[in-house]
Amino acid sequence: MTKRINLLNRNEFIVIMAVLMSVTALSVDAMIPALGQMSLDLAVTDANAIQLVISSIFFGMAFGLMIYGPLADSVGRKKSIYLGISIFLLGTLICIFATSLNAMLLGRAIQGFGSASCRVVTLAIIRDKYEGREMAKIMSLIMMVFIMVPALAPLLGQGILLFATWQAIFWFIFIFAFVGMTWMHFRQRETLAPENVRTFSFQSFFSGMIETVKHPISLGYTISAGVMFGAFVSYLSSAQQIMEIQYKLGHLFPAYFGLLAIAYGFSSFLNAKLLIKFTMEQVCKTFLSLQVVISLGFLTYSIASGGDLPFNLFYSYMLATFFCLGSLFGNFSSMALQPFGHMAGLSTSVISALQTLIAVLVGSLIGQQYNGTVQPMIAGFFVCGVITLILFLAIQRYTKNVNQVKLKN
Repeated sequence: MTKRINLLNRNEFIVIMAVLMSVTALSVDAMIPALGQMSLDLAVTDANAIQLVISSIFFGMAFGLMIYGPLADSVGRKKSIYLGISIFLLGTLICIFATSLNAMLLGRAIQGFGSASCRVVTLAIIRDKYEGREMAKIMSLIMMVFIMVPALAPLLGQGILLFATWQAIFWFIFIFAFVGMTWMHFRQRETLAPENVRTFSFQSFFSGMIETVKHPISLGYTISAGVMFGAFVSYLSSAQQIMEIQYKLGHLFPAYFGLLAIAYGFSSFLNAKLLIKFTMEQVCKTFLSLQVVISLGFLTYSIASGGDLPFNLFYSYMLATFFCLGSLFGNFSSMALQPFGHMAGLSTSVISALQTLIAVLVGSLIGQQYNGTVQPMIAGFFVCGVITLILFLAIQRYTKNVNQVKLKN
């Protein structure tokens, strides 16, 4: 009976963490079907400018990520999430009543700043309870549950638009975040150990940030994840233009979008199984190499075809790409955080902020190259894949050399 109770507690923990981590995903993906209507209502004249509604939430998040880690190490994990969700709810209200693109972008940035608490603090909670390969396995299971949100969010957003305006989507997001915070309040205990409490001061934050950034292996994995995530952000920003407008999918767009998320989720589930037999490094190397080869093949075909792909080929490429990505982000985060169990909150904050800033810059650069064809996005995935693979192999060589020196000593 005790074993069963522990299993049920672990399963509920996974769901609670997935719900909190889903706040940002829901805020992004549920709004994608509404971008066309929002563009009209907010009088947006530049077709690519509406992409900022997606990328601005990540921009706000990048700054929030720097705050909640040190705060979580000082006042506790739960109080930090309470603060972040409250700020997120304020930003959601600003979005609901926005009448211009600038007001919308302000609300979205505030949403991102608040939702950063969910990303940082949930990772810190997971790190408090697990480490190494076990953490990567738990992260994969959480991602498997989490992925149902981006899989269903566009369908949800599209469904709401059938009966109401885009403001109603924001009201749903408001309720979702509030319910997640309440569930955590009653069912998740505080995980910050008394001996790991750190004073919230500029000096402690700066010293912890320097310690995190100076760790070459952690920094390498952080940059690698940021570059690869940047390609993913470029897809999120331009998905509505590509699928709904360019390929004229119309109301079918959310269904196709959701299937890609399911491919990502299946890969995360497979990653948890693979980690039983293989190391995180082996899994990442395999899927990174596969992503680069696939992107090169489809990029070559698109160039030979004049810059574009038939929808079936483009969608096949995206399914394969999402399958590769599903085994990367959880592993990269786990490997980057591995050396910092004594300050999981602060190091998670620094690592996540760097990843997100890099991703926003890379993703915005790729997204703004959209020219009515999918070639810029495929090229972006290929270049990001190559850069990430080169960095990953360099980290592996460095780690091997360090271990050899330790053995000699």
